[in-house]
Amino acid sequence: MTAKLILGTEIREQILEEITAEVKELKEEYGKVPGLVTILVGENPASISYVTLKIQTAHRVGFKEVQDSQPVDISEADLLALIDKYNKDDSINGILVQLPIPKHINEKKVLNAIDPDKDVDGFHPVNVGRLMIGGSEVKFPPCTPAGIQEMIVRAGVETKGAEVVVVGRSNIVGKPIANMMLQKGPGANATVTIVHTGTKNMEAHCKRADILIVAAGVPGLVKPEWIKPGACVIDVGVNRVGEKISEKTGKKVAILKGDVDFDAAKEIAGSITPVPGGVGPMTITMLMKNTLKSMKFQLGIA
Repeated sequence: MTAKLILGTEIREQILEEITAEVKELKEEYGKVPGLVTILVGENPASISYVTLKIQTAHRVGFKEVQDSQPVDISEADLLALIDKYNKDDSINGILVQLPIPKHINEKKVLNAIDPDKDVDGFHPVNVGRLMIGGSEVKFPPCTPAGIQEMIVRAGVETKGAEVVVVGRSNIVGKPIANMMLQKGPGANATVTIVHTGTKNMEAHCKRADILIVAAGVPGLVKPEWIKPGACVIDVGVNRVGEKISEKTGKKVAILKGDVDFDAAKEIAGSITPVPGGVGPMTITMLMKNTLKSMKFQLGIA
């Protein structure tokens, strides 16, 4: 039996519609909407493309969106002063500095300069600590892990008491999603194992997973024989493995492959995310959800 597809493209649409409706209600009641600023330093084409998508999504859900583009040679002091300006601006609820930034600027210093209560990416050490404590302390879970958890919940996968195995220990995905899945509460209460490059017999750990979350950045790492029949498989990997000519546009496009052997895995798993169209669309979606939450915290209604 072929696995049920968990489509981030479909879940994204559901969540964005929910956000749009809530923003409309808040505007009617409080006379304001969530404010999001994206700071782009330089003209990296990939960064411009990603920021453009964030802007379009923010406009779609009714946010106030400020795009602040800065020259590649901006000084670290000037960038920190810009962040401080938005920290003090009550109309701004979320601040994003698009990465990567030029090498002459200390990335850690920049990210740590963002007010934790406006850090809608969830990368500030304060928000990492809040995530570790869990419960009501959590303000902004990192967007990709939050998207993963949302997909699991909306797909109707039972997490309470489930064996969850996370492949990968990055600060952006692996560590936070593992912590989120073991917390008390809906979409969690699982027993979690993290495997990584130092793990002995990774296959054996993966084979006992009811929910297998793979975020290793290695194309085709997880083989079908590693998957427990009926398991939920979340493939976070987006690996460029070549190029092809698009039938629609006639232009070169990247060939993307996940960390899981999808074609074989879908015949064993109970549910699975594709690549592309799985986890990817959820990241910006959860960024919007975090920005909305930030405004609600500001209004004292979260």
